Amino acid sequence: MKLSRLMLAGTSGDCGKTLVALGLAAAWRREGIPVTPFKKGPDYIDPAWLSLAAGRVTRNLDTWMMDPKVVLRSFTQNANSDGINLIEANRGLYDGEDAQGTHSSAELSKLLRTPVILIIPAAKVTRTVAAIALGIKVLDPQVEIAGVVLNRVATSRQESVIRQAVEGEAGLPVLGSIPRIKDDLLPSRHLGLVTPQEHERARRVIASTADIVRQSVDIVKVQTIASNADSLEAPEQYRPSAGSSARGLRIGIFQSPAFTFYYPENLEAIDQCGATRVPIDPLQDRMLPNLDALYIGGGFPETHAASLAANSEFRNSVAQAAQRGLPVWAECGGLMFLSRALHWQGSRYPMAGVFPVDVTLGNTPVGHGYEEVLVDRPNPFVDAGTTLRGHEFHYSRVEGEEQLNAVFEVRRGTGLGNGRDGMVMHNVLASYLHLHVLGTPEWAGWLVGAAARFNHSTYQEKQA
Repeated sequence: MKLSRLMLAGTSGDCGKTLVALGLAAAWRREGIPVTPFKKGPDYIDPAWLSLAAGRVTRNLDTWMMDPKVVLRSFTQNANSDGINLIEANRGLYDGEDAQGTHSSAELSKLLRTPVILIIPAAKVTRTVAAIALGIKVLDPQVEIAGVVLNRVATSRQESVIRQAVEGEAGLPVLGSIPRIKDDLLPSRHLGLVTPQEHERARRVIASTADIVRQSVDIVKVQTIASNADSLEAPEQYRPSAGSSARGLRIGIFQSPAFTFYYPENLEAIDQCGATRVPIDPLQDRMLPNLDALYIGGGFPETHAASLAANSEFRNSVAQAAQRGLPVWAECGGLMFLSRALHWQGSRYPMAGVFPVDVTLGNTPVGHGYEEVLVDRPNPFVDAGTTLRGHEFHYSRVEGEEQLNAVFEVRRGTGLGNGRDGMVMHNVLASYLHLHVLGTPEWAGWLVGAAARFNHSTYQEKQA
């Protein structure tokens, strides 16, 4: 396949990758060039911003959660052949699982044979930028470093000195120089950027990033680098046919500004099974509709805690449905909603009360990174003996979880603490583990299977 593509990588996190990625995607979109965005690693917030900028769904690429062949297939299957495919890296380019950089953005660039443009912050530095760029270039000759974009540059003189040093000493073209931006263009909080669903001026932010990048970066040269990427051998494409066993089943999905953390492939997998997705807004809806299963993803229930708490009729309907045996798969924010109460910034907010525990949010991460668990106890969804790989990122802690039935042994990560994760009550499974269906392809079948069993038992009860 001949696909125009590039990776935007950096020296570390918070070096400006997202700003440049959003700006490039939005600027090219203005010119009518189709841009398909991808994000390396487990993440929900950056992909949401990239999707808004490009007007296309962002896919995550992660060789730790997924087999590399699956990553390659996902990229080639979702890439566009008419425009540009833009991959935003994570952390520093070579940062990975270990000292060898296993599962790093550099390794992903080699897997996808994709040229890399480095984003290097230039605050209070000049010629040293050339040393950084040169070191990154020579560390792994198989990684194609195609150019450099400077970020947070103070003066034109500083830019000139850095440009001469980088191009002369590192042999890399400087493709742009972005000045210091005084405004808080992309505001952050715990867990990263504010989500676009919660940002009042999200589209204005996208427009501003496009203006900044258009004025500061030679996007024509960047586009040329992307178009000169080598041809890519694509594995056999996988196009699952719609299932029939789940026809008629209704699976509810919490979808509101409080719950936005869903991988698109997870939602698509439900469709491919033949089930119907039912969007639910716990901030506005008064009752849980008729469902065969419920999927509650992550998000920021704490920033909407007052509204969730005020909607007592809806919270009670969820608790009653759980007591009747409705299968519920809940991840992180979903776990928080199903708790008895949420404690945040000195206030206590009642939640659904499915689990007799409170959840408290602190100021520092409790669990952050990849999580691997062994399912070692019975539960409504997953066979004992199954290993699950995903990720967690939470500032919350469950109080009193030792009294509950936790069905996961944590082999990597934090989970609930004390080496456990995965609380079970009735047919509800709630954990801090976020799964991606491309890493756990059985997931949709587990959810739909539980829905079918519940539907059948409900039908039998009505007949009796």
